[in-house]
Amino acid sequence: MKIAVIDGMGGSIGHQMILELRKNLPEETEIIALGANAIATGNMMKARANRGATGENAVRVCIGEADVIMGSISILVPNAMMGELTPEMATAIASAPGRKILLPLTHPRIEIMGTSETPLPRLIEQAVELVREMNDREGGGDV
Repeated sequence: MKIAVIDGMGGSIGHQMILELRKNLPEETEIIALGANAIATGNMMKARANRGATGENAVRVCIGEADVIMGSISILVPNAMMGELTPEMATAIASAPGRKILLPLTHPRIEIMGTSETPLPRLIEQAVELVREMNDREGGGDV
């Protein structure tokens, strides 16, 4: 299974996601850190992603490899993350065939109805549990 984790700004959410993925999935799971900037990519790499790449072209090229795409829902919003997430990145992510598992953390002007006030660490745990269940159903190997 290949998992792409996408983050921007300082990459702290992506870092936390990758740490949790590493704790709960087999070591052979490939995790690709895709950062909107080099700092985000670097922080995700510190959490033991297998590979990392930065910027619009990297996202457009690499996103199609992923069986699962993880990040905040903002990765589907053009110009999110203070403009770091370009419209082309949002389109590439939204159009990618991989299953998207997104945290309900958004742009200040977007409200997602039906979400709860679940703390971020618990949201990450729930997202990783969903990925672990998918991996278990698919035999733990490549999808």
